[in-house]
Amino acid sequence: MVSAAEQLAANLNLSAFAKAEELKKRIWFTLAALLVYRLGTYIPLPGINLEQLAQIFQQSQTGILGMFNMFAGGAVGRMAIFALNIMPYISASIIIQLLTTVSPHLEQLKKEGEQGRKQINQYTRYGTVVLAALQAYGIAVGLEGSGNLVIDPGWFFRITTVITLVGGTVFLMWLGEQITARGVGNGISLIIFAGIVAELPTALVGVLELGRTGSLATATIIGLFMMAVIVIAFIVFMERAQRRLLIQYPKRQMGNKMFAGDSSHLPLKINTAGVIPPIFASSLLLLPITVAQFSSGSGPQWLTDVTALLGRGQPLYLLLYVCMIVFFAFFYTAIVFNPQDTADNLKKYGGFVPGIRPGTKTAEYIDYVLTRITVVGAGYLALVCILPELLISNLAVPFYFGGTSLLIVVSVTMDTVAQIQSHLLAHQYEGLIKKSKLRGSRGVKRR
Repeated sequence: MVSAAEQLAANLNLSAFAKAEELKKRIWFTLAALLVYRLGTYIPLPGINLEQLAQIFQQSQTGILGMFNMFAGGAVGRMAIFALNIMPYISASIIIQLLTTVSPHLEQLKKEGEQGRKQINQYTRYGTVVLAALQAYGIAVGLEGSGNLVIDPGWFFRITTVITLVGGTVFLMWLGEQITARGVGNGISLIIFAGIVAELPTALVGVLELGRTGSLATATIIGLFMMAVIVIAFIVFMERAQRRLLIQYPKRQMGNKMFAGDSSHLPLKINTAGVIPPIFASSLLLLPITVAQFSSGSGPQWLTDVTALLGRGQPLYLLLYVCMIVFFAFFYTAIVFNPQDTADNLKKYGGFVPGIRPGTKTAEYIDYVLTRITVVGAGYLALVCILPELLISNLAVPFYFGGTSLLIVVSVTMDTVAQIQSHLLAHQYEGLIKKSKLRGSRGVKRR
């Protein structure tokens, strides 16, 4: 059944968009911020031999490093100032959220509302700087150990590399927060989205070039694009899927008026965690292996073995990826949705699930249903992210056609479009309120 908001959204037209000045400002701000991000992915680190870098990266772009480069919008292949991208911030967020479940201090801050959330965000920023510094130093050492890649190796190069990469990550963290506050959509997700989309034309050209040279059969290319369309349709279907719990409200009296009982629904999304689990899983896989392929051949033997095991389509890589996706699907769902709080709110306003006692029993029932549908959601995420990887790893096509990239692009697009619709709806409601006030004032004057 279509809600009133969805019916109103379906009737929105270009004229309504043209009148929404605040929304247009937000969209222009978002586009300008993403343009700044894209420009930064083309500014290389000082002291790098770019020709040598291109040769090394061409030989080692198929595994974890290829995924890192995808999220960074090609900045790793160019070793730009935004090479670390926003991944240290995501890793720091994971660590802080994990610590929230075991640290009484962080748990108390979480319950303090807006002030506590600001303090937790500050801890996340500190953690981002520390992780970015460690990863940047690892990259600097790895670059020095890769032959003639660094023009003048030494401590000066290491210090400038750490400062530059950490500064780039901190700037992107700030830019993402500005997009969230003053633009449209989630800033961090949009930065990753922009990096993936920017590399799609190159990936398309690469696939068509493989077909022209005979490396890929025409039937294989057609099948690849059909698979992408099917995966996109499946993602849209699952992202919109809900399990609706019937909520009943009894008759209640307010003053001298008696209001009849009403019924509503509590929508529980099949994939409550959204696109966060694949991003979290990818960032944790990238964290210990950032410089592994740059130092391949000159580092310890165990590092070379780990790099090989974490290659594209390797069993260890697929197993770790699936396990992390499933874990973060449950973990993030537990963070963003609290059944006990929901049950308390229902009890406060007199709502109840038919056949379930209000309070603790309702919370247990909601948790039971949420756990069952999260199993389906985690399985869907793992399937979307792994099945295309199994197919594509044997065809040597670009990484951007994998399930993870399609999931991020489709999910972020749906979320951004939904926010644009919300702004348009708010603008229409404001217009209706202004018109009603004008009519009311005219009526008063006539009297």
